[in-house]
Amino acid sequence: MRAAIFISVLLVGGLMGCASRQGVLRLEPQEEAVYEHPLEEVWPSVLAWMRERGFPYREDAANFVLQTEWREEFAGSTVAGYWHRYTVIGRREGPARSRVWIIRSSRSPNGAPVYAAKQPNWEVSRFPGSVNDGLPGGEFRVEEYDVQMPAGEPKLRFVPQESVTGVVLAMGSLGAVSESLQGARDFAMEWVLRDHVVPELDARKQGLEGRTLAATKQEPGNVVIECGMPVIGLSTRAKEGQVMLLGELHGTREVPRFVALSTCQVASRGTPVTVGLEMPVENQERVRRFIASAGTEHDHALLMESPFWRSPYPDGRSSEAMAQLLEQLRWLRAQGLDVEVFVFDHPELQGEAREAAMARSVQAQVEAGPERFFLISTGNIHPRTQPGLPWDLSYRPMGYMLARKLPSLLSLDVAFDSGTAWICSVGETLECGERPTKGQDNGDRYFVSFFEQPSEAGFHGVFYVGAVSASPPAVRLGSSHASDSK
Repeated sequence: MRAAIFISVLLVGGLMGCASRQGVLRLEPQEEAVYEHPLEEVWPSVLAWMRERGFPYREDAANFVLQTEWREEFAGSTVAGYWHRYTVIGRREGPARSRVWIIRSSRSPNGAPVYAAKQPNWEVSRFPGSVNDGLPGGEFRVEEYDVQMPAGEPKLRFVPQESVTGVVLAMGSLGAVSESLQGARDFAMEWVLRDHVVPELDARKQGLEGRTLAATKQEPGNVVIECGMPVIGLSTRAKEGQVMLLGELHGTREVPRFVALSTCQVASRGTPVTVGLEMPVENQERVRRFIASAGTEHDHALLMESPFWRSPYPDGRSSEAMAQLLEQLRWLRAQGLDVEVFVFDHPELQGEAREAAMARSVQAQVEAGPERFFLISTGNIHPRTQPGLPWDLSYRPMGYMLARKLPSLLSLDVAFDSGTAWICSVGETLECGERPTKGQDNGDRYFVSFFEQPSEAGFHGVFYVGAVSASPPAVRLGSSHASDSK
């Protein structure tokens, strides 16, 4: 089988008009959870909820403040994750009304703090790598490009109080007097807390005895799983039967992390999740066995023995971050979450024949699991739900074919801040390596946002992953393991 070559191409001019008419981007609003109960009644239930979920914490009871210890994302997996700590603040709104803030402070694997104080903005272009003159031809396969966003696009904005900076905590008993707290409100966790606490408080008010039935589904932030900061705008769209295509930029650490966090957050709410990855279909059984395995060194070796991970043209799909994504998905399944993975690429085919084969593979999975949420990651030509490319106006991508079969399909293009990506580009020779990418800083928070109407390319919105960083090939990760297993 000829190796698949993925090339990131900069297209200027012809795409400008398309982008300028794609409409206004909107972030879904988030509301605060309010308790129609005195804070003195609410706070004991808050403490009990934290204990039930295994959060070690320190409390300043006089000021209705507690702070947990740091906890790692996907703790227990082999992937080094981000770390999170929660500060819970009770706020008295009146004699019989209160609120409970949950502020998440986060640190990256290298210990650097992650804040989310920046307001999103959508104004400038975002391009992977440097300009390539002309279009590739011959044996080269065009996989992805980035659409230029004109300066006239309106800004994206979060709701007020989404980010929390400079809050001074009077927590003498915690040894944190005048500590300046920086982090972000975790509205999803606040609502999970409220939905658990309020029925019990209402039952007591009505004189009913006995506890209300405990939730039977795992919740974000429970004792087992740390799913990271909620992806803004995802929860209302991630429903049973929904299909979400992600048009990604290959070769970054952030897109696979977006998929892992989204899967964790949706599956933790009890919605079954199936993840589709752009890997050759010959790897399906190998991937299935790994996802169902215990994740031993031998299991990893069997996964990495596939020729897919050893392509002479490592285009980003076979990156360390993608190998880590598979491990994170395996680990989520091992924790009891309903997570499945399938692959759908047909690299032996070309052009529309490949698009059609990919579409059939995806459609078969969706029709076999109507009760599941599908999150499908692929290079960002394939999810376009309208026909035509600048070099072939009649070209029909996978997304176009799927949209006519799957009315629940949503297609999102990637958005990111400047950084680097592992990209294969064509010049005099084909070269793969780390290259700069130009993007727009829309803050640290991951989010999905939808246009008022689809773009001319057929995208329904964007998913944003912050500043991107290149992920090198995983071949170095797997070669020694594979040789040891033989």
